Amino acid sequence: MPSPVSQHSAILPLMHRRATQSLIMLTAIIILWPDPTHIAESESAGAMPGLFALGWQLARQLPLLQQGQHARQSQSSLPSTPPPSPDVKLSRRYAIEAGDSLSRIFSRQGFSQQQMQQIMAADQSLLALDVLRPGNNLTFQLDDNQQLQAMELFIHAGNRVLYQREADGEFSYQELLDQGEWQSSTLTGTIAGSFYQSAKQAGLSDADIATVHQLFRDRLNFSRDIQAGARFQVVRSDNFVGDTATGLSRIEGVRLFNRRQQLSAFLHDNGQFYDANGESLQRAFMRVPLARNYRISDDFNPRRLHPVTGRVQPHNGTDFATPTGTPVLAAAEGKVVRVENHPYAGRYIEIQHYGQYKTRYLHLHKSLVRPGQQVERGQRIGLSGASGRVTGAHLHYELHVNNRPVNPMNAQIPLAEPIPADSRDAFLQRVAFMIKQMEEETMLVQQQ
Repeated sequence: MPSPVSQHSAILPLMHRRATQSLIMLTAIIILWPDPTHIAESESAGAMPGLFALGWQLARQLPLLQQGQHARQSQSSLPSTPPPSPDVKLSRRYAIEAGDSLSRIFSRQGFSQQQMQQIMAADQSLLALDVLRPGNNLTFQLDDNQQLQAMELFIHAGNRVLYQREADGEFSYQELLDQGEWQSSTLTGTIAGSFYQSAKQAGLSDADIATVHQLFRDRLNFSRDIQAGARFQVVRSDNFVGDTATGLSRIEGVRLFNRRQQLSAFLHDNGQFYDANGESLQRAFMRVPLARNYRISDDFNPRRLHPVTGRVQPHNGTDFATPTGTPVLAAAEGKVVRVENHPYAGRYIEIQHYGQYKTRYLHLHKSLVRPGQQVERGQRIGLSGASGRVTGAHLHYELHVNNRPVNPMNAQIPLAEPIPADSRDAFLQRVAFMIKQMEEETMLVQQQ
């Protein structure tokens, strides 16, 4: 009876049969051969036939060859890129460029207008998305189906806003704030030509120069009264989060020497400016920006719960039940910085006042001012209405101090009164310290 090997070999081609027989013979030789070290010694002495040496080398390499073949088979059976896990969210970042709008950005990113409207509805209380500037960034978080789940607006290192989808499909927002630290510096200069050019050369920004203009505009005409050789000294604080500048700055003290005239202004902790003797430089605010009193239909409430969703939806202002067409007045003198149309806040105006004060007027029927315009206290700036998402005509009025909304009905606002008695001594000590800084910096500049 033929052996199983001979039966199998009968069906193989001649070359394959010879290769198989050679492997069988080599395997048998390897099994019966003594210890490899003795073989190596015998081969070096010329005692080991070349065929046996070749067989031994092939046998030693056989496991490595099999291992390599197995690895190649495993690699070929796997996909080139593993699919993402269902719970992994994808991130996409966009840097704001000049001329960008939220609508254009969403369109380029492939997001629907419905998603944009949902985020704008969440932003109604904040209105952070109405002004997108170069240097701001948007970061989008997507699920594995490429659906928008969250969006972060990076304003600066100390201010980010997170818009996140809730279980009901709508979006909510959360401000991520880091107050950072304020670092002061002293800037001095001598006026040669215009105050603006001299101040820019000394390192003041356009916002710094505008603040100085506002503080002294009642006592000095900057285009006519300033004489060549007049000196100015400014203490400015810049905001940092860690080592990163946020771009926020504030004037804390300024002195201007023009002929025999000496003007000074120093910032108090309450946000108001006083001269070196503690007398107020600010004009009074109006508590209510209307010609007469109207019923308050909704109070300021930063923790108000939405009646439908049950989520916290801040009400950052006070609502007055005014009929459409009621004149709206500027609460104090300042500069108009925004006149916008928002799908939820409606037509609104924003005014920057002295120091750290800002006011907003929402849901207007008509605006009577334009961006960049200077306005006086009590000046008509618009007509109340029902624009945006509202249930009826009214004026929504907001007061912001240091970029944070406060209750305009009870906030401490400038009333053109002297500095409070209980903080007068501390304020005057701080003024003396800043004046010393100014004089030292002036001496250093003059020595250069």
